[in-house]
Amino acid sequence: MPTIVLASQSASRRRLLESAGLSPKIFVSHVDEETEFFNSLPPADMVIALAITKAHTVREQIDFPAIIIGCDSTFEFDGASFGKPGTPDVARERAKRVQGNSGLLHTGHCIIDTVKDIEISDRVTTKVSFDRMSDDEIADYVASEEPLHVAGGFTLDGFSSPFIPSIEGDYTNVVGISMPFIRKAFAQLGYTWPQVKVMK
Repeated sequence: MPTIVLASQSASRRRLLESAGLSPKIFVSHVDEETEFFNSLPPADMVIALAITKAHTVREQIDFPAIIIGCDSTFEFDGASFGKPGTPDVARERAKRVQGNSGLLHTGHCIIDTVKDIEISDRVTTKVSFDRMSDDEIADYVASEEPLHVAGGFTLDGFSSPFIPSIEGDYTNVVGISMPFIRKAFAQLGYTWPQVKVMK
C-alpha cells in the first residue's frame, strides 16, 4: 500500500487531511513560486502549474511507493492574483479592496500515484464574499499577522471568519485543499475511501 505524501508545509491542508482520517507524511517542495513564468500565468492556470511542479519536485525526493498531493492556492480579484501578502501594508491594502466585494479562490491540485504511474490534476474554484470592514477592523485584523501568510490574505477558519458572510462552492477548497476532489481523485486511481484512510 502506498504512503500518502503531502507536498506542502501548510498546517491547514495537513489538518484537513488528518481531520478526514488520513495520515499524510509531509515533504516540502521549496518551489520558488515567484518566478516570471508562474507570475505571467492567469491565476486559474498558475495554481495548477504550481501544484504540478510541487508534486513532481517532491516525487524526485522520495524513494518509496507514494501517492503525492501537491496544491497551490490564490485569490483572484478583478483579474489579478492575490497570493500571500507578506507585509502588513500589502495585507491592509488588499483588505480595503476586497471588503464589500467578492472574488474567486482557486486551488490547484496534482495527485501522483508513483506505483501506478498515474497523475491527476485539476483546479477547484470557490466564490468568496466579504462584508464591509471599518478601518479599525482592518487594522486589528492585520495586526494579528494572520493575513500575511495565507493566499488572498484571509482565512475561513481564523480571525477573518466574521467578515465572510457567504461562499459559493467547496468550503475545504478555501481552507486549502478540496477534500471532495481528493476523494474523487483517489477513486479514479482505484482506491476506496476506507482504503485511503489506512494508508500509512
